[in-house]
Amino acid sequence: MKNEIQDNVENPAQLEKLYRADKKGFEKAFFEIYPEIAGFKIADFWKSRLEAEHLKDDIFTVRKADILFLIITCALTGLLIKIPKMFGTGTEDYVFYQKNAGLIVLFGLSLYTHLTKGLVKTRPLLITFSVFSISAIYINLLPADRGSSSVILACIHLPLMLWCFYGLIFVGFDLKDKSKRIEYVKHNGDLAILIALIMIAGGILTGVTLGLFEAIGLKIEHFYFDYIVIWGLVSVPVLATFIIRAYPLIANKIAPVIANIYSPIVLVTLVIYLISILVTGKDPYNDRDFLIVFNLMLLGVMGIIVFSISGTSVNKRQRFNEMTLFALSLTTLLIDLVALSAILYRLGEYGFTPNRTAVLGSNLLIFGNLVLIMIDLYRVNFRNKEIKQVEMTIASYLPVYALWTIFVVFAIPLIFGLR
Repeated sequence: MKNEIQDNVENPAQLEKLYRADKKGFEKAFFEIYPEIAGFKIADFWKSRLEAEHLKDDIFTVRKADILFLIITCALTGLLIKIPKMFGTGTEDYVFYQKNAGLIVLFGLSLYTHLTKGLVKTRPLLITFSVFSISAIYINLLPADRGSSSVILACIHLPLMLWCFYGLIFVGFDLKDKSKRIEYVKHNGDLAILIALIMIAGGILTGVTLGLFEAIGLKIEHFYFDYIVIWGLVSVPVLATFIIRAYPLIANKIAPVIANIYSPIVLVTLVIYLISILVTGKDPYNDRDFLIVFNLMLLGVMGIIVFSISGTSVNKRQRFNEMTLFALSLTTLLIDLVALSAILYRLGEYGFTPNRTAVLGSNLLIFGNLVLIMIDLYRVNFRNKEIKQVEMTIASYLPVYALWTIFVVFAIPLIFGLR
């Protein structure tokens, strides 16, 4: 549809035919390629028309089936997360949640995506149930030893692995179309922001509810947290996905704005942070806790860069944002070099452990990705290349992260003997 719109951007009659043949598909494809055809008057006309139509019909665009699927998925995920309370598992609650919370949330998202695709296909559905079943059996067979670093790493990386698998479901198991991978990245940016907003609203509602009941002498904290809050927490991602699907024009405008605001703020913060390290004399080579915080910060900034690039690319070309992202990628690369040198130093001094192996691997992955992104951003800023190329680089690199999560989940516990 995107190619057909581009090819007929100066052919109003053909655009009308395409629209009448598939209104939803036309609208989705049009807004994705609008930045590329924004210079044409007919494109501006269609933008105004589609936005007006969408806003006019917004309250009627939500299908009853989607609401039903939302209720079913939230009910199922809520039941799964309450397994320790309802049936008993023979393990402590924290062990169950540590191993299964992320798995249950991703299962809910995957199931909802399958149900709302319009046509439920048997083979993808069977693959999905197989992957989640094998993952659930495997992670719950691992020992519940809080001192086992390799098991904890598997528990942390399993949701990341399933997030990658959820991406496969999102793109319809299409491994060739990189543009769909970028759609998935953008979807996650929108999802993260909406989840945060819903959580804030839920937190306010919880405070008000508990306060009202306490005012009349009823203490409902235990019941409320055991059944309402926990059930709500696992349902929030599915609810956010429902909102994105039902109101795409509203949801899709949030992430680019947030990205544009935060990128320069993060850049300034990082520069000040690097200077502060030198001034305070902090030593990541011998301070383990500082190194852990250092790496967490690195992962967070990497995420901001990826979402900022995907957010910037949906707008008209913005030189300031492109220069900011280039400077941010360069600064983050310097931070990653410091982290890598500290990790290699600790490996030389103390040898390999599950944690050091995982941290080294993740930092090497991020370093490689940052180098490629920085090179592309240099070309965007100083060789007049399109920022779309940066998106394609990010899309090409995503499978590398997926393979790494599989390695950490299944291989590291075996290599280190569940230590």
